[in-house]
Amino acid sequence: MSNNDHQHRYARSKALLDRAMELIPLGTQTFSKSVVQYPAGHFPAYIERAQGARVWDVDGNEYVDFVNGLLSVSLGYADPDVDRAVREQLDKGVTFSLPPPVEVEVTERIIDMVPSAETVRFGKNGSDVTAGAVRAARAFTGRDHVAVCGYHGWQDWYIGTTTRDLGVPADIKSLTHSFNYNDLDSLRALFRSHDGLLAAVVMEPMTMVEPEPSFLEGVRTLTREHGTLLVFDEVITGFRFARGGAQELFGVTPDLTALGKGLANGYPLSALAGRADVMEILSQAFFSFTMGSEALSLAAANATLAKLDREPVLETIHERGRYLKQGVERLLQKHAATELMQCVGHPSWTSLAFKDANGYRTHEIKSLWMQEVIDRGILTLGTHNMSYAHTENDVNQLLAIYDTVIPILKKATENRALRQCLRFDPIEPVFQVR
Repeated sequence: MSNNDHQHRYARSKALLDRAMELIPLGTQTFSKSVVQYPAGHFPAYIERAQGARVWDVDGNEYVDFVNGLLSVSLGYADPDVDRAVREQLDKGVTFSLPPPVEVEVTERIIDMVPSAETVRFGKNGSDVTAGAVRAARAFTGRDHVAVCGYHGWQDWYIGTTTRDLGVPADIKSLTHSFNYNDLDSLRALFRSHDGLLAAVVMEPMTMVEPEPSFLEGVRTLTREHGTLLVFDEVITGFRFARGGAQELFGVTPDLTALGKGLANGYPLSALAGRADVMEILSQAFFSFTMGSEALSLAAANATLAKLDREPVLETIHERGRYLKQGVERLLQKHAATELMQCVGHPSWTSLAFKDANGYRTHEIKSLWMQEVIDRGILTLGTHNMSYAHTENDVNQLLAIYDTVIPILKKATENRALRQCLRFDPIEPVFQVR
């Protein structure tokens, strides 16, 4: 595609973004939806509508979407059961002066599904409930320090451990300590150096790498030995890796669980669930939201969780995801491109793990990858966020495009021509988490 064709393809997106950049810091609300990850004028900046597994940008370009609202859309866009429940609730009202009955119904569903859930509180974003878990753990244990492994949102208590720590006081940063996944010794070292001080271990039970045998069990044992609460951040894995999340899949039950993206098929809702005695502390410790009982999102969650019980949602997602992962692995072998990338992760959420190659950094190679696959009709950030709406034909379309694009990457890196192939400066990662 020539530069002129490219500029025409995204003309309306570019014009809208130019307006937004004068009015909104970063141009939009989320780093991963912004010019940080989609350079202005070179990618679609705005989606106008969506249906099933497909989206259409404001210029009319159609994509099979493997981002899916950053994993929040698990059934597919405009799912008829969710839409019906939301419309019915809309006729009754949205936000009331007292909670609606659907709040109790969704709570009961979560308790039925998630092993650690004895009682539940709701938030709006994953950050709400991971921060709520930390507050509850500190109040319950009387300790201040926290150990973390993974990504846990934008709040000060966590983001101060990353390179995006601007505005976080040093005193707050000093209370949170990182350890390495699949490395029990790194967690043991934190317990030794902060003996009797750790209120909680907050971790993603799995991301792109499976837990080694006995790793999660070892974390569970260490927290019990030290009187520290174990918090699983299942904002991504909940209602996706299994009906009851990664804790059901791996058979390890935490004290508290943060849930979010798989809960309401794209509607803004999160949940903190866990041991009743720990959760009870939130009757005193402040965890409260004006929109915490907003009924449209609760209705969407009720319909989403009911569908997970009624239909083979997760079985289908996992089957399609395995088919995709196996197809990508075959293509990497076919094109002798395993030195450029691997396909890793759970079938419901795999990622292309790009590698440094022939003097190029991973983000440079990923940038060319995104340019080529998005131009061909696949919306991606390098991950395959599967939904119930993805069909085998959708996956085959992705694999056919990968079959074309992998040789482009291989040739560009081998011939030292990658920068000449890029129409923009390489995308830099927001920060390295996993």
